[in-house]
Amino acid sequence: MNSLFARLASYVLLMLCASLYAQPSNGAQQQSIRLATTTSTENSGLLRVLLPAFERDTGYKVHVIAVGTGKALRMGQDGDVDVVMVHARADENKFVAAGYGVNRRDLMYNDFIIVGPKNDPAEVRSLNDTAKALAKVAERRAVFISRGDDSGTHKKELELWTAARVKPSGVWYRAIGQGMEQALQMAGEVQGYTLADRGTWLALRRKLDLAIVSEGDERLFNPYGIIAVNPARYSDVNYRGAMALIDWLTGARGQQTIASFKVDDEALFVPTAVQTQREKP
Repeated sequence: MNSLFARLASYVLLMLCASLYAQPSNGAQQQSIRLATTTSTENSGLLRVLLPAFERDTGYKVHVIAVGTGKALRMGQDGDVDVVMVHARADENKFVAAGYGVNRRDLMYNDFIIVGPKNDPAEVRSLNDTAKALAKVAERRAVFISRGDDSGTHKKELELWTAARVKPSGVWYRAIGQGMEQALQMAGEVQGYTLADRGTWLALRRKLDLAIVSEGDERLFNPYGIIAVNPARYSDVNYRGAMALIDWLTGARGQQTIASFKVDDEALFVPTAVQTQREKP
């Protein structure tokens, strides 16, 4: 009987210890950082280089949610993430002005390009003006694949259509509500045109039967920013972790890692951060 009691007591103690071990402590929870970022930083492969280096240096673990810029900012607005890395400056400014984010930092830039069929049926390759190029795509009713997902790329595309004085519609204009990789794949499959960030294009171009048909216009400049979600509004966000990530990415180590990230010997992003004294929310 005593032997049976001892075995039962040992079993209960073992299960209790296992339960306690399985439950993360508050300290362990604070080591996790929730990052909402664009599909371009994910699809390009940049995060697979940046984040492991950051995690090794700091001990934090970053949980990535790769979505369009609009959704990333909404997640920050709802307090569902700790930090956002996006590329739509006007919307970033509104996010900070409304009190949802603090300590925005310039991080890096690349540029947008228009890619399309190698034979360029809309004949836009000779045009240096992106608005004129899109106007010609519309005039020829050439297939155009739009992300249609409220991402930074989608927002830029809508700006460019406005500049072209075109309201795209009809069977030639296909809004798919998906990310950059999917938009490029579909454009390749149907031999259509699309607006892409250069980083994702460089990472995927070998798999695509497409070519760059318009680039270099100053309208295509694509800067990225990183913003901590405001802890004064959401007490449960990991502000320390968010600022650790921001400081690392905008510091010498992060900026050098961004600068050295290449595909086929081509840099995908150019670092732009300037170290400044940390602000308090």
